[in-house]
Amino acid sequence: MAARIASLALLALVGIAPNTAIAETTEPALVVYAAGSATGVLGAMLKRFEVETGQRVDLQTGPAGLMRKRIEAGERADLFVSANMAHPQSLHAQGKASAVAIFARNRLCVYALPAVGMTSANVLDRLLDPKVRIGTSTPGADPGGDYAQEMFGKADHIRPGATSMLKAKAKAVVGATVNPAPSKAATQAEAMLERGTDVSVGYCSSRKTAPDPSVDKVELPPELAVKADYGMVLVTTAHDPAREAAAGKLALYLLSPESQSLLAAYGFGAR
Repeated sequence: MAARIASLALLALVGIAPNTAIAETTEPALVVYAAGSATGVLGAMLKRFEVETGQRVDLQTGPAGLMRKRIEAGERADLFVSANMAHPQSLHAQGKASAVAIFARNRLCVYALPAVGMTSANVLDRLLDPKVRIGTSTPGADPGGDYAQEMFGKADHIRPGATSMLKAKAKAVVGATVNPAPSKAATQAEAMLERGTDVSVGYCSSRKTAPDPSVDKVELPPELAVKADYGMVLVTTAHDPAREAAAGKLALYLLSPESQSLLAAYGFGAR
């Protein structure tokens, strides 16, 4: 219901009806700032949008918290897709963005090198093993890091003292910069070894549709599970009604059944 209300708010903002066709345009490219974890699926959606409408779109991705700060600093963006609801809600509260709509749903998983022997049944035991090195995204800058901290916080309900142990041994290895230094790793396992970790706490989604066989993807048990709602807003700082209308049409396209049908292939859940 909340997602539907937010979608209607977008419609009201741009002043178009739900079934209005999107006309071809030669206007300057729209700028989309988005969480890095949404790169793959958004790229696929926007490619379709450009082909169907003729409207060019410049997709820029990075840690959602840092992307939000860039918008707050005055950088030009027309649409913002965050890996949480808090960052877009903050922009809305500041009068810099529209009401927030849910773009997609995600959840937390743990990726482990095969040698770790991790399963959903023993995930906490393996995470607490002093020899197992844990990597996360950077809390504050990247919602993925915040979700990892939330998962660590649940561990005390299973084993008292586990939360402080996990937070002490986990290392923030990604998500501190919008444009990280390029990696030579060809697989996720190589990237983890490059960062000095044995397991990585991150999203169950992927930037690609094919799974990476170099690591074990482990679903968290219900008592440790963490859900992630991705929020989307129209950025209104430019005070340009024409661009806001064009961005609104793009937002509605991303929320359409046609676009939402692409989410599952990348490991996301529809809103």
